[in-house]
Amino acid sequence: MHLDTIIPIAMCLAIFIALISFIVLPYINMFLKDSATSKEGDPIPTKNGDIFSILNFDGRIAYEDIIKATEDFDIRYCIGTSSYGSVYRAQLPNGKVVALKKLHQREAQEPAFYKSFRNEVKMLTEIRHKNIVKLHGFCLHRRCKFLIYQYMERGSLICVLRNDDEAVELEWNIRVNVITNISHALSYLHHDCIRPILDRDISSKNILLNLKLEAFVFDFGNSRFLDPYSSNHTVFAGTYGYIAPELTYTIDVTEKCDVYSFGVVALEVLMGTHPGELLTSLSSSPSSLQNVMLSDILDTRLLPPRSKNLTLNIVVAATLALGCLRAKPKSRPTMKFVSQQLVACQRPLLKSFPAISLLELLNSELEMENEIEPLPKLSSRPAEYHGSSFKQNP
Repeated sequence: MHLDTIIPIAMCLAIFIALISFIVLPYINMFLKDSATSKEGDPIPTKNGDIFSILNFDGRIAYEDIIKATEDFDIRYCIGTSSYGSVYRAQLPNGKVVALKKLHQREAQEPAFYKSFRNEVKMLTEIRHKNIVKLHGFCLHRRCKFLIYQYMERGSLICVLRNDDEAVELEWNIRVNVITNISHALSYLHHDCIRPILDRDISSKNILLNLKLEAFVFDFGNSRFLDPYSSNHTVFAGTYGYIAPELTYTIDVTEKCDVYSFGVVALEVLMGTHPGELLTSLSSSPSSLQNVMLSDILDTRLLPPRSKNLTLNIVVAATLALGCLRAKPKSRPTMKFVSQQLVACQRPLLKSFPAISLLELLNSELEMENEIEPLPKLSSRPAEYHGSSFKQNP
């Protein structure tokens, strides 16, 4: 065969092989990825090309079941709003009641909101704690995207505190338990996860209550993993009134920002309302708290605590809350310390309850020293404020 005949044939063969490779290789690659996913034992089920995953849930749920249970997300089933969507109540065919957090159609097109949605899925699939709202599953459908949550019958803490009849149900021992529940959840996120997690949006709107009035942390759209071996960059986040003051002048975000937010919520539980004026006094003139008695700031809708143990629990809770609100982040306790102290409550009362001032608690000898190495800093670049909330509809 002549050389001038071989060359054209070889060129045609090379072009043919290249075309076949271009067409076939993507499918081979897709097959290999699917195989790898199956081997890992954690595939994401799909239905008509849409991702639909059910986690830790008894029984099968189809997308159509969700649509039917909410009548295509009719407003009658809407029980509130969150940072990037609406929350619906749905009773499934098996009788199970769940909460659905649906990403708004408009926001689903926004990369920032969609990123928060995916971030919340990632966070909640990696954490398990009795005081963190359970994620049963999620759906990334062409028509809508939503998360399937454990249903909290009593709604958000802020709504219960704002309702006089419901607030009275939160007796002093229950309020101390609520504060303790929240501290356990944050201690777990900061100290017991493989990768520490910073919530970044602790507020009474993001604390939910079940029928037993136990507290659960909710809404992880703004949460971040903390990596001790690399830089962590994030945008500013939080809810106004709960944000640590240092975030107004520093780009370093640490777990102590969550500690501050917890302190605000703890005082809110004890006072029955947001401690706005008290926070102002703490930052501008702490000495003015000398004449402010602890008994005077407690929620007046409840009778004063009568038993010695209950009184002690309230004093310890208030002392820890004020410690969490200290101006210098390093002087605040860790959530692990707070959680342990709320359970121990071994500090004796040195004077009668009505005579205890807030300044005394602020300067209390209750040691706030951290027994754990501080978590890595999360470097934050200044950005537009993005509030997050969960509000129960009236």
